[in-house]
Amino acid sequence: MRSPLMRVPSWPEEFRARYRAAGCWTGETFADFVRDRCERYAERTAVVGTDANGRSVRWSYAELGRRASAAADRLAAAGVTRGDRVVVTLPNIVEYVAVVLGLFRMGALPVFGLPSHRALELTHFCSLSDATALVVVGEWDGHDFRAMHDEVSAQLRSAGQEPPELIDVATWPSAPDPPTVSGSGAADGPGTAHPAEEVAFLQLSGGTTGISKLIPRTAADYLYSVRESASICGLGESTVLLVSLPAAHNFPMSSPGILGVLHSGGSVVLARDPSPRTAFRLIEQERCTMASLVPPLAQAWISAARRRTPDLSSLDVVQVGGARLSDAVAPQIREVLGARLQQVFGMAEGLVNYTRLDEPDGLVLTTQGRPISEYDEVRVVDAEDREVADGEEGALLTRGPYTIRGYYRAEAPNRDSFTADGFYRTGDLVRRLPSGHLVVTGRDKDQINRGGEKIASEEIEGLALSHPDVLDAIAVGLPDQYLGERICLVVRPEPDREVPDLTTVLGTYLRAAGLATYKIPDLITVLDDFPETHVGKNSRRDLRRTLAARLTDQVPAG
Repeated sequence: MRSPLMRVPSWPEEFRARYRAAGCWTGETFADFVRDRCERYAERTAVVGTDANGRSVRWSYAELGRRASAAADRLAAAGVTRGDRVVVTLPNIVEYVAVVLGLFRMGALPVFGLPSHRALELTHFCSLSDATALVVVGEWDGHDFRAMHDEVSAQLRSAGQEPPELIDVATWPSAPDPPTVSGSGAADGPGTAHPAEEVAFLQLSGGTTGISKLIPRTAADYLYSVRESASICGLGESTVLLVSLPAAHNFPMSSPGILGVLHSGGSVVLARDPSPRTAFRLIEQERCTMASLVPPLAQAWISAARRRTPDLSSLDVVQVGGARLSDAVAPQIREVLGARLQQVFGMAEGLVNYTRLDEPDGLVLTTQGRPISEYDEVRVVDAEDREVADGEEGALLTRGPYTIRGYYRAEAPNRDSFTADGFYRTGDLVRRLPSGHLVVTGRDKDQINRGGEKIASEEIEGLALSHPDVLDAIAVGLPDQYLGERICLVVRPEPDREVPDLTTVLGTYLRAAGLATYKIPDLITVLDDFPETHVGKNSRRDLRRTLAARLTDQVPAG
């Protein structure tokens, strides 16, 4: 029998009352959201893309509602019930939207994985959440997800845990089954939806120590962020959003993302891959008005647009977030792509910042925006948690109506990541301008930001240290003009151990361990000794910084 959802750290009642009274939190549940928008905009186009078998698909809102109900019924038939956690690791296909909305309608909790995750990460997510099911697409980009489910199941059984049921959307029929009236009771049955202030899904953190933590979100807090984001970004029924980033990320999901567009009656266009070739074709074909990118992808689009002559005339706004956008690249969004730039800076834990569409270039091109809500509390502090003056660099702390108060089943990280009065330590270093705009200057946590994907140094180090020929390992981020940071793994070999090519051996070893592709080091360097630091070798954070500085001087970026 599956364990019930554990209690998670939450907002004190005084804050709940404040957010309700201010209108931030409403009683709307995700089930309400799905039902209302699919009825309100029934005849409009909701989702355009391809399905699990590569067929082109165009769903109206009414059809999306039917597909969500059919997905709920199929999930229920596989044993999923209200309150169950279901790990969803699907690429940008239309079934992703149907599955997530179907889970919302039946009161089960999606756990948002990525198609780039492999057995190592998925085993952790299934174990931590005690997942009832794992939703995959049979094969994608040459990877066999059914075989990966078998590997995850074997690892869970060896740990004495019940493995999740396999749900392969590639086996689903192309037409939805007739909706059940009282059979499974999966969708919209009495008592199925979670109250708005209960946990409704679990997102993944960027990860600062080990594998990603789980972030509990409610309809009350998340839909507030969605509504405000949609308003700030000017969404409406004419919006056509191109989703080329992995749909499960918080940015393309809610900032304003898929949910913001569905809230507003616009259309979501799912790109199977983020390449300029695919994106430009879809923008021209579907007359997309908006796109969300990370800096490396924005640079790739700019480079491709200079070489070609794509018709991007419909594109009004290009959002860039996930990592700091270079001040030198920012003007090229308008100059080359012909669209207005909107910078986005946020985190799955909560706080989201936008530059506004009517703000002057001086702010739009050089800052990462300001918070969406007047109820967002932001502190910029020094090493002693003392607030610094505007314009000075400091660590960013925040709390508010859509920023969580704690991770799921993570007591030690919660002590490190949250203050006693509920502020979340984001790990970002910023400067705050008098206008409230933030300029991101770096990271204070041991984390590598590779092309917008945030990877914990400790996760890579831990795997490397499990190799018998490695005495010590340090993972650092090195500057890269395209990715932002490259992953460099520095290892000390075991003494008196003959290893002809440890760098090649380790690369193969990390892949075989099931590490996601985007976490595989770009560079592996072998050193006989690590440098001493001013506080001694026990300070791995200081050692990482020392090595990063040394390697940056020795290895050219790019």
